Amino acid sequence: MVTLGGDSHKRTHTLVAVDDNGRQLAQRTLLATRAGHLEALQWAGRWPERRWALEDCRHVSRRFEADLLVAGEVVVRVPSKLTGAARKVARTTGKSDPIDALAVARAALREPDLPVAKLDGPGREVRLLLDHREDLVGERTRTQNRLRWHLHELEPEIEIPARTLTRYHTLAEVEQRLNSHHGVVAAIGHELVIRVRELTRRINELEGEIERRVSGLVPTLLQLNGCGALCAAKVVGEAAGVSRFRSRAAFAMHNGTAPVPVSSGNQQRHRLNRGGNRQLNVAMHRIAVTQLKRPGPAQDYIAKRMAAGNTKTEALRALKRRISDEVYRRMLQDERASLGSKVGACEAAA
Repeated sequence: MVTLGGDSHKRTHTLVAVDDNGRQLAQRTLLATRAGHLEALQWAGRWPERRWALEDCRHVSRRFEADLLVAGEVVVRVPSKLTGAARKVARTTGKSDPIDALAVARAALREPDLPVAKLDGPGREVRLLLDHREDLVGERTRTQNRLRWHLHELEPEIEIPARTLTRYHTLAEVEQRLNSHHGVVAAIGHELVIRVRELTRRINELEGEIERRVSGLVPTLLQLNGCGALCAAKVVGEAAGVSRFRSRAAFAMHNGTAPVPVSSGNQQRHRLNRGGNRQLNVAMHRIAVTQLKRPGPAQDYIAKRMAAGNTKTEALRALKRRISDEVYRRMLQDERASLGSKVGACEAAA
């Protein structure tokens, strides 16, 4: 089996082929176009037994990955964090595209549980909508900060409570205050109020659309305590199909909730796993924190772990791992139900 590691950029893709021992066999740099992707397939045709390992760079590697999957190739996604670790332990010095592509291939050889890429589906659309919403939220926050500074310049005594500039009635009150002032600062303030109102309206529309899509994709996941629509959308978008993970342990390694053992002698300890998909890890953390705010199984579990000698931080890590397993089970159930309904619809149409 030959592994083809790829280092992707906007203009070019650099490929390095290695054998099962990580020994470099060949390398090639191609244009990041459809013609270049076809040339890559033709170049790789000399190795009948092959798989592709691409650094997961989202938009940069997405088109290349999709073309390979359409051609029937096997593709695994390599997190950038693993690539950096592989480059550090290599005997080569420096940094270049071929060195990075070689590091990607060797990282794929070293990590057998990497997720296998699949063609984009509804999960990809959910992630794009969620990313767009998060960008707009960031833009709204920056606009609100500028508006606060201009209001302070006009009326230093005014105090607007935190997180209230997203409310329409608060924006209307601010607009009334600005009407009593003249000059460039007040004009800019009016413009910022209009922009905040527009962003808030669009953010709310996106949240509603995301909720509608997620409720149809993972209804069982939404029933999990502490998992709202936006959190579920984060999990769906970042997991990109939970069935590509061969087990719940592989899913936990991917999302960074599998604690790292740091035992020594009679002391049995685990520490934080800083690897994996950090966006997925954040989603698991949010679910855990939300569950801990209410009396229930999560609080009981934390108390049990702390009574056994764990610190609160260690107990929280263990809770996140349990939540990861439950998320995996529910998403797998939803995927199978969705697949079953599609098969039933096809049979009925036939």
